[in-house]
Amino acid sequence: MELGLTTFAELYPTDGRPAPTAAQRLRQVVDEAVATEAAGLDVYGVGEHHRADFAASAPAVVLAAIAARTERIRLTSAVTVLSSDDPVRVYQDFATLDGLSQGRAELMAGRGSFTESFPLFGLDLADYDELFEEKLALLLKLREERPVTWNGRFRAPLTDTVVYPRTDDRPLPVWIAVGGSPESVVRAGLLGLPLAIAIIGGEPARFAPLVELYHRALAEGGHERQPVAVHAHGYLADTEDAAISEFWEPYTRAMNVIGRERGWGRMSRAQFDAMRGPQGSLFLGTPEVVADKIATVRDTLGLDRFMLHTSVGTLPPEKVHHAIELLGDKVAPQLR
Repeated sequence: MELGLTTFAELYPTDGRPAPTAAQRLRQVVDEAVATEAAGLDVYGVGEHHRADFAASAPAVVLAAIAARTERIRLTSAVTVLSSDDPVRVYQDFATLDGLSQGRAELMAGRGSFTESFPLFGLDLADYDELFEEKLALLLKLREERPVTWNGRFRAPLTDTVVYPRTDDRPLPVWIAVGGSPESVVRAGLLGLPLAIAIIGGEPARFAPLVELYHRALAEGGHERQPVAVHAHGYLADTEDAAISEFWEPYTRAMNVIGRERGWGRMSRAQFDAMRGPQGSLFLGTPEVVADKIATVRDTLGLDRFMLHTSVGTLPPEKVHHAIELLGDKVAPQLR
């Protein structure tokens, strides 16, 4: 199973320090990705957001900077908000990244859990589902090695068009990222695309029926088995007490900011403790605890990749780097 990290380049104050500037945080992200490769891990992902508390609004640019300082690690968006972007430009950005990185680029396409990008780019939230379906269909056509003729609702038509640059030796890898919608899972399966599931609450085991639904849709679409990945929040430290004390404040600060926007109550310590328990969604603790929990979810869901999102709140860089080292040195060998 592949292991890696993801980030949204969060911008929160923590540990008595002010929030970093966007420029500082983006440079920290590049350093974290370099450390992820040095730890022997497999993949690093950068999410797309268009708001004040996240610095990464252009994942392909950040990943290109990472590509220049790495040699082996896979580079993916986590996710690309395809609904509010132009599939032609998305394809060009990631095909360019693929060339710069010598074939290490991937794209995770999603509808987005935040909606700021829709008014920013002049789109109507009433078209939320239709935008994604149409733009995903066009993106997949653009990967093919033949001219595309296209006519849809949300962009200018294309007539016998090939979009450049092309990727070498393979189509651009495209995953579908979902948050738990059965319709999205079925779409991924019928299209024969790899599936990435964001698990940020509840019990990971409850996603087993969705994975089963995905496999049934793959079979119905006439496709071979495709990889399944999970993206989840968590953190590692040398002791359980250190992991809890270092993660509790920045994590709850970040989640409460989002919670206020969405009408959630403030996170209590009891909720936090339940989430870090054996059946919860937080992968938090010593390397042994985290490895056991990842192994359980791997076996329950049949995973091919697990991506840990550590800086949900903006943790100090030295602590993030130590967590990365523990993930590579202690967790990865147990899972492999």
